[in-house]
Amino acid sequence: MLRSMTAFGRREATLDWGTLSWEVRSVNHRYLETSVRLPEELRMLETQVRERVARRVRRGKVECTLRIRSETRVAGELRVNETLAESVIKACHQLESFMMNAARLSPIEVLRWPGVVSEPEQDVQPLQQAALQTLEDVFDDFVASREREGEQIKLMLVTRCDGVETLLAKQREHAPHAFERWKEKLLTRLADIDGEADPGRLEQEMVIVAQKMDVEEELDRLQTHLGEMRRILELDEPVGRRLDFLMQEFNRESNTLGSKSADAQTTQTAIDLKVLIEQMREQIQNLE
Repeated sequence: MLRSMTAFGRREATLDWGTLSWEVRSVNHRYLETSVRLPEELRMLETQVRERVARRVRRGKVECTLRIRSETRVAGELRVNETLAESVIKACHQLESFMMNAARLSPIEVLRWPGVVSEPEQDVQPLQQAALQTLEDVFDDFVASREREGEQIKLMLVTRCDGVETLLAKQREHAPHAFERWKEKLLTRLADIDGEADPGRLEQEMVIVAQKMDVEEELDRLQTHLGEMRRILELDEPVGRRLDFLMQEFNRESNTLGSKSADAQTTQTAIDLKVLIEQMREQIQNLE
């Protein structure tokens, strides 16, 4: 199934202490590039988040953002390191003896000293599990969004393939008549010229022009590329890079077809082909 590289997913989970929410979004990128934004208390989950992204996504620039909103925070008891606090106070008193008009030491300043006050450690294991489970849920929505957009792109590509096939069929029917019309025009011009043309030289020139105007090989190659594209569109794997390469081959053959054109209809066919190919190429840039 085709998947687009552009998508967005969002999920929230409500717990006893508050709410956590994930947002996952992606845009086009040549390779897989993952950006993870996590609250400080869940920074250790970054590796697991990246692993989950790599399992579900092959290409695209993916941004994963986790936000935590606490609605009911339980006040915990602050622990004071009395030994360290006494040492800080003692050091301050020693310095006061060397200072004139020393400012009075505030208890708040002592509490601010690193290590004097500590909070009880909280068990973050339940929070980690809830965050990872919610991430899996949001990825279900995220991947489903990529697949829905991929299906729309596939329908567009199939329609353009039908248009290319129609143009190829018309050009095959027109090609033999194009040379005959060119031959008639040449003979008409020669008849208006006084003198007789060398039959051998005339035949030689006609053979050369016929070879230059022969686009059967280009039409065959385009038809082969078209069949390959229809086959790739049915694969259940990322196909964006493969289709992008195939578009280069389509462009090469359509350019050659245009360079061999000797009449208005062949030129118009080459132009119409390039329009369809460019429309397909622009959409393929969005595929995973």
